Amino acid sequence: MRRPLPEELGLDPANESPFKGKTGLRRVWNAFRYSLDGLRAAYLCEDAFRQETWLALLLIPLALWLPVGWLASALLIASLLLVLVVELLNSAIEAVVDRVGLENHRLAKRAKDIGSAAVLVSLCLVVVVWGGVLLEKL
Repeated sequence: MRRPLPEELGLDPANESPFKGKTGLRRVWNAFRYSLDGLRAAYLCEDAFRQETWLALLLIPLALWLPVGWLASALLIASLLLVLVVELLNSAIEAVVDRVGLENHRLAKRAKDIGSAAVLVSLCLVVVVWGGVLLEKL
């Protein structure tokens, strides 16, 4: 099966980012640098991400110290990392919405509220996972 051309998918390669054409190790290195830039921006500009980062930095060692199996430790840590991932996505959504316009609009509010709800759900998952693992040990 042949791979479809960008034009066949309704894409216009001439209007894509010039960095999209990079391949190999150069692309990997650029992606890594952009990721670090994103983490730095989130930490410096987003209070919630900073707070959740510190929470993860406190709880990850605790997850490794607790007398539970490796799978339970992995679940504890994964639940914390998921919060960070969801917060990064929420912050990205908020930045794009603010870039489009700062005026109040029902769709902008909806996008931001849904992103915030995703963070809340991920935090609830942390409570459920940590509660379940700790209750099992009692």
